Amino acid sequence: MGKAKARSFNLSKHSPIKSMTRDEAVREVVKRFKRNENVLELVTMFGLSAEELLEGGALYEEVKSIEGILDV
Repeated sequence: MGKAKARSFNLSKHSPIKSMTRDEAVREVVKRFKRNENVLELVTMFGLSAEELLEGGALYEEVKSIEGILDV
């Protein structure tokens, strides 16, 4: 195994996202919206929809701002 591949595996072992459920991802996206942080990674990784985010507590304006990456 090459050095770069070994580094990638080691980085992913310590990532908090690997053990996250879909519901936890929705809650985390809503928290990140409130803190004005980047949500694109989680939204695209889990394929979240606008409906899920709105039901999870996100504001309409926040969801509308990322509508281009949301699953239909």
